[in-house]
Amino acid sequence: MRGETGRANLFTRRAFIVGGAQALLTAGLAGRLYQLQVVESERYTVLADENRINMQLLPPARGRIFDRFGRILAENRLNYRLVVVPEAALDLDAALSKIAALVTIEDHDRERVLREARRKEVFVPIMVRENLTWEEVSQIEVNAPDLPGVMIDVGRRRLYAFGADTVHIVGYVGAVTESELTDDPLLSLPDFRIGKNGAEKTLETSLRGEAGARQVEVNAYGRVIRELGRRAGRPGDDHMLTVDLGLQQYVAARFGDESGSAVVLDIHSGEILALASLPSYDPNMFTAGISNQQWRELISHPRFPLSNKSITGQYSPGSTFKMIVALAALEGGEVSPGHRFYCPGYLELGNRRFRCWRRHGHGHVAMVKGLTQSCDVYFYEVAKRVGIDRIAAMAERFGFGRTLDIELPGEKPGLVPTSDWKLAAIGEPWQGGETLVVGIGQGYLLTTPLQLAVMVARIANGGIAVQPRILGETIRDGQPLAPERPAFPTMGMSPAHLDIVREGMLNVVNDPEGTAYRARIEEPTLAMAGKTGSVQVRRISESEHRSGVVKNEDRPWKERDHALFVAYAPIERPRYGVAVVVEHGGSGGSVAAPIARDILREVQRRDPSARAPLLAPAVRPSESA
Repeated sequence: MRGETGRANLFTRRAFIVGGAQALLTAGLAGRLYQLQVVESERYTVLADENRINMQLLPPARGRIFDRFGRILAENRLNYRLVVVPEAALDLDAALSKIAALVTIEDHDRERVLREARRKEVFVPIMVRENLTWEEVSQIEVNAPDLPGVMIDVGRRRLYAFGADTVHIVGYVGAVTESELTDDPLLSLPDFRIGKNGAEKTLETSLRGEAGARQVEVNAYGRVIRELGRRAGRPGDDHMLTVDLGLQQYVAARFGDESGSAVVLDIHSGEILALASLPSYDPNMFTAGISNQQWRELISHPRFPLSNKSITGQYSPGSTFKMIVALAALEGGEVSPGHRFYCPGYLELGNRRFRCWRRHGHGHVAMVKGLTQSCDVYFYEVAKRVGIDRIAAMAERFGFGRTLDIELPGEKPGLVPTSDWKLAAIGEPWQGGETLVVGIGQGYLLTTPLQLAVMVARIANGGIAVQPRILGETIRDGQPLAPERPAFPTMGMSPAHLDIVREGMLNVVNDPEGTAYRARIEEPTLAMAGKTGSVQVRRISESEHRSGVVKNEDRPWKERDHALFVAYAPIERPRYGVAVVVEHGGSGGSVAAPIARDILREVQRRDPSARAPLLAPAVRPSESA
């Protein structure tokens, strides 16, 4: 009896424990159900909707870029793209073969489509080709019944109508790389393009605009069922540049087959009217898709078409720098305008002979004659008395040795050497002979064509520290937003000293003994003043000097002198400044000066600064093919 009673009590306890556990589990389950269905019902309703409804970004229309007179330099055109949906095509490989019989499909595009099809869902469209011609679109549409899953999609592509003439100013757009990704979701879109160079890159955020969105209903597999709503984005801002397209094209054409750069600016406002770098290239290659062969040709070209030489090319300024040396001497009082030095054709310092470009010398030379005939010995003597540090200080006042913040990417600062710079950079003390070489614009000294144009502008405008600019108004929603432009400060230069330098520049072109007399502008109202420069790219040995084998035409192209010329016009009321650099062109007076003369004659004929100011187009035209 005791055993039976014990077993009964044990069963009763176990039943109680099991029943209690079940009761607790039931209570917990009921509480959790209450929490999910009552307390957090709103949260889970939202999550369910988010799983069912997707938001898709709609890229905005990219802003356009205009020249100063409203001519379009960069715009958007319809881009017809060939798209295939693997699910609807059934046999994707066979579908691609049918397409290839109608339009050209490269092998690498075919392989890419098959690769993407293996990686993506079967209902996701895959782009086969873009930038189809109207004839290719017609071929596909006519044969559409035999091409299930194949369709024409319409997007946008960037078009540069004057591509090679303006690419170094406008730049181009390209696909977003991994390093360029930011928190902007637009950059993650597969066919989105951003500015890679020029104004396209500088103005990227403004040109990009703001994305729109559409709300679509999807099933559990992500397939779009229907569109529920759409919100339009804001198109990117339009932008005006200060350049005159017609003048820009003229400058490029005037260079012909020469390699180099030219910069034209308004010496009072700093507006850049032309900024040419030659040779050039077509930016539409990048928007349409550049081939490996085209890319190799560009990067291996011996004359570097991808480089914007106006702001990245760093050259010794040669004799165009002699105005800076003269101004440094006049300001410091080391040399008066009438002080003469004798030029026998060379100057000896220690055991080294520094030669003048004229073999038998210029005789007795004062400052104006020294500029007119570009006497090297005269400026050796002046530089020796002024010293490198005071020359450098004057150069920096005229914009050398630093970037000028032109609003385009990649600008280089050049180099203005000093005694401290050499000690820090090279670890050697400055030598007296190096001062003489800088006195004629060579040695360590490096400048850009833009800096040379700014130098001549500040000389011509009476010593106003004009800053170059290339961006004009921004146009948002059809309304121009003109940026504030601060007044330029005076440089504190003596008007009398500037007059002496300008007299020398006047004689360079208009005196029969001037180094650019043959390149003068004969119309008195258009006449120019300027300064020639020829820069050695390798040192000529003493034996070569003695033998006379120093002619440019006797050397390989890469060993010939660079030809430079800076000028302003008209003489009576200066308005325009120009700097021309012809790489390995030879003599500045015979090669660069005629190019600058023709440019200054053309810019005065066109007179873009005096015509209507920068104005926004009144209507934004529809973007069509």
